[in-house]
Amino acid sequence: MRLILNVIWLVLAGFWMAVGYAVAGIICCILIITIPWGIASFRIANYALWPFGRDVVEKPGAGTGSLLGNVIWIIVAGLWLAIGHIVTGIALCITVIGIPLGVANFKLVKVSLVPLGKEIVEVP
Repeated sequence: MRLILNVIWLVLAGFWMAVGYAVAGIICCILIITIPWGIASFRIANYALWPFGRDVVEKPGAGTGSLLGNVIWIIVAGLWLAIGHIVTGIALCITVIGIPLGVANFKLVKVSLVPLGKEIVEVP
């Protein structure tokens, strides 16, 4: 079931979301100071490409640096990305077939809002 949902997700939304996050990651890596956000964008792009069967958890050892980085990220981009995922998730939940895709969009809200200090793990 995860494979079917991931393929549908990839075709309908995942590919373009991953491309958007990858472009943001490239731009962040070009600007030297924003490399940590670029790496986080690449991690989110990977998650946005294939979200079913994976989950976001706190990274052990993430400290004050990731907290400060997340505050800056929320102000600059995180809030807008989270609002976009919420609106898209609500729109997908209107149809019966889109409900699992809407739930996947809601899962992306927490990592798009605060990406530093998180890691993506496989769900058993």
